[in-house]
Amino acid sequence: MRHDLPFARAGQVIGLLGGSFDPAHEGHAHITREALRRFGLDAVWWLVSPGNPLKDEGPADMTRRMDRAREVMQHPRVEVSDIEARTGTRYTAQTLRALAKLYPGVRFVWLMGADNLAQLDRWQDWQEIMETVPVGVLARPGQRISARSSKAARLYRTDKLPARASHRLALGAAPRWCFLNVPMVDISSTRIRKSGGWSRGPAPVRKDRKM
Repeated sequence: MRHDLPFARAGQVIGLLGGSFDPAHEGHAHITREALRRFGLDAVWWLVSPGNPLKDEGPADMTRRMDRAREVMQHPRVEVSDIEARTGTRYTAQTLRALAKLYPGVRFVWLMGADNLAQLDRWQDWQEIMETVPVGVLARPGQRISARSSKAARLYRTDKLPARASHRLALGAAPRWCFLNVPMVDISSTRIRKSGGWSRGPAPVRKDRKM
């Protein structure tokens, strides 16, 4: 399995952006580019999850979501990966444990939108996440106030880096987090699905596909 995983050298700083990406869109790409620039990352991996434990309805087919993600995010320092499916991890804390074993010496930074920080206390072993890797939070439309007043933000308020020091996020041990206000792209996967721009049904069969 190891040869199918993204490559990283000891000492590199890798940002991790997890989610169902159902579908991936320019908003994901935008915060990824901002994270690369503002958090001093060597690369970002999009971790396309098999499913979101907090959502009742399952996402679209994994292959479709991976293909869409690669279309949306074309950058030499960004890799789209199904690492959670390969490692069999369902929760973020489990994924971080697996990555620590697979990539000794690599420094990881967990990336999330402010909407996820607002509900982080609903995640499995969420305090372990905060205390395992530095966390970079990028503000999304309408979520700044709820994120800053969230349980996670209150509990780890003394571990917060000022935005002007965002490039130093990965240089210290967790718990360590930074909240950035950045110009955002006001778009969401939910809105795309509701508008009919993405179906969770199976992908159409290509006529030239061999049966």
